[in-house]
Amino acid sequence: MTEASSDPTIAMRGAGYYSEHSINAKIVIDATLPLVEEALRNVVQRSSDKPFAIADFGAADGGTSLNLMRHVVQTLRGAGSHRAITLTYTDLPFNDFSTLFRRLHGVLDVEDDAPLAQEPGLFIFASATSFHRQIFPDETLSLGFSASAMHWLSAKPGLIADHVHAVGATETERAAYREQARSDWSAILLARARELMAGGRLVLANFCVDECGRYLGSTAIANLLDTLAKHWRELASANIITEDEYRAGTIQQFYRTIDEFVAPFKDPDSPVSRAGLRLESVSTMLTPCPFAARFRRHGDVTAFARAYVRHFRAWSQSTFLSALNRNRPEVERAAIVDQFYRAYETDVAAHPEAHWVDRVHCVQSIVKV
Repeated sequence: MTEASSDPTIAMRGAGYYSEHSINAKIVIDATLPLVEEALRNVVQRSSDKPFAIADFGAADGGTSLNLMRHVVQTLRGAGSHRAITLTYTDLPFNDFSTLFRRLHGVLDVEDDAPLAQEPGLFIFASATSFHRQIFPDETLSLGFSASAMHWLSAKPGLIADHVHAVGATETERAAYREQARSDWSAILLARARELMAGGRLVLANFCVDECGRYLGSTAIANLLDTLAKHWRELASANIITEDEYRAGTIQQFYRTIDEFVAPFKDPDSPVSRAGLRLESVSTMLTPCPFAARFRRHGDVTAFARAYVRHFRAWSQSTFLSALNRNRPEVERAAIVDQFYRAYETDVAAHPEAHWVDRVHCVQSIVKV
């Protein structure tokens, strides 16, 4: 099986596209601020001369979490701490780290605040290592954060025959993805347990299937992932892509249930519990679709359809580009993927009342005892 860190099907669209079209991801991150502040208060109580080490796992181009990270640094300084702070952004090797650093240094955006990279005593790094593996030395991490990232699996346990996502898989197919997700979740937590110092905290907001059975895009009349599969299937039906290419368009994700997220903590004999991780709090959060809210205000169908489709194109495009046979010229593959997303955009414009995307997250606060 191929590890996620070497799989080109997992990459957010670059050149600032991801953050520009992912306002819903930023809203989720901003909503975690109270939990992050609480974590900071508890970690700061164990202050020492060592640097306060922060990690943003699965950060993409850094735009969606920029305000949160700025607030974390300002909170540490406001508490009277003069200790050095390290901030490490982690993602996969195909991530657009160039845009990340241009943003942090104020080259990409014009902001009222000084660029985060100019903060005295703040040292910013990046790691292109998958969060499925250990990234930091043992007991050096103070605060770990991640949002809308850990639903990406370390490997595809197989292709899904007639859908693009595990939510539309057969029971047998879904069982394989569920087992991969269980194994990955344990590996993620054990890696963080090794990295965290005693008293260190994790604040995680992960896509999930909540207590009501809701998940990303399932609350709309037109289920987002089902509609994505429908338009991908239409390309195969029109002989624009082959059946092999259709099946290769399997997104390497799985949405865990709340029980699956908390299972390692409930068992005192689990490797995660024995490694010292304890679950301090867990809750679910539904974030209403900001694109639909804007549409209700401005009424511009074309603008809504464009914004709606671009938000998930930012994270899904690499899967469908990689699904196409490499013998096709690059320009041909790009044209097919453009056609695919245009068809979805046309669908949204024709029936705007049927399309919205509520985000559903499991939010956890975890401590290393």
